[in-house]
Amino acid sequence: MDKGALLQEQVDYYRARAGEYDEWFFRQGRYDRGPAHRDAWLAEVAIVEAALTRSLTGGDVLELACGTGLWTRRLVEKHQRVVAVDVSPETIAINRARVHCDRVEYIVADLFDWVPPAAAFDSVFFGFWLSHVPADRFDRFWAMVRSALKPDGSVFFVDSLFEQASTAQDHVIDQSGLARRRLNDGREFSVVKIFYEPAPLQRQLLERGWNGQVAASGQFFLYGSLSAG
Repeated sequence: MDKGALLQEQVDYYRARAGEYDEWFFRQGRYDRGPAHRDAWLAEVAIVEAALTRSLTGGDVLELACGTGLWTRRLVEKHQRVVAVDVSPETIAINRARVHCDRVEYIVADLFDWVPPAAAFDSVFFGFWLSHVPADRFDRFWAMVRSALKPDGSVFFVDSLFEQASTAQDHVIDQSGLARRRLNDGREFSVVKIFYEPAPLQRQLLERGWNGQVAASGQFFLYGSLSAG
C-alpha cells in the first residue's frame, strides 16, 4: 500500500474506533481474556502510571496523540497546562468530556504535519503512538519532539510490547510493521504497528542524543523516561 494511503487509513481507523477504543484499555468486549489477565494488565498500567508520576512533575506538557483522555487525566494532576493534540475530533470530544479541565488546550492536527511552538514545553508525553510512526519517519518525529522541549525538558512515553494477548481475540499480530485491525462492526483497516524492545530502542535513542531509560513493565508495556542531551 502507498505510504500516504496507509497513513490516511490509520487516521480513518482511529476516528472510527473512537467510541470503542477504551474497550482495549479496560479489557472489555473482544479484548476480555478473563479476570486474571485483566488484573495482570491493570497491575502493569499502575507501574507505568507510577513511573509517569515520578518522571513528569510539573510545568507545561505537550501530549501527542492524546486519544480519549486516559493519560490526559493523569497529566492534569501534575501540570499547570496541558496541550493535547490528536488527529481525531471524535477522540478529542471523548477526552474533553472525561477530563473536563480548563487547563487543557485541545488541538486537532495530524502529527505528521503539525509543527509545535519551539522550546515551549517542560515535558512531552505520548502513549501508544510511537508504534504507529513509520520507521522512515522515526528521526523526523523525535526531532519534532526535541524542538518542542525547553532546554531542560523531559519526555515520557508508553507503548505496547509484542504480546498476542494484548490485542483483540480476533486479531493476529506479527513483526511486519503493519497490522490489520477490525472494528466491532466488522470494518477492517490497515495501520502501522512497529513493536520495540526496550534495550534496542534505548540504544537508538541514546545514539540520537537522548539520555534516560526505556524499560518493560512486565508482559504488556514498554515505557521510557528521557531528557534531551
